[in-house]
Amino acid sequence: MKKLLVALAGLVSLIYLINPTAGVLELIPDNMPIIGNLDEATAAAVLLAALRYYGVDLTGFLRPGLGGPPKDDPDKKSGGTE
Repeated sequence: MKKLLVALAGLVSLIYLINPTAGVLELIPDNMPIIGNLDEATAAAVLLAALRYYGVDLTGFLRPGLGGPPKDDPDKKSGGTE
């Protein structure tokens, strides 16, 4: 039952982000200052959480140290020179 609810939440958020109604269905109008895009941000967070629940983690770019050598890289410990 939980998997079905997570899948449904992810699907609804994806449809909301794709926005097939061309702005007719908006929970918070985008032209409201500061809070206008909170509904899209929430839908994106729900979609990322649903994908992560199923093992697809797209939040890796949010972690510090991306792109550097792994912490247990032997070249880094020896100074990286050969």
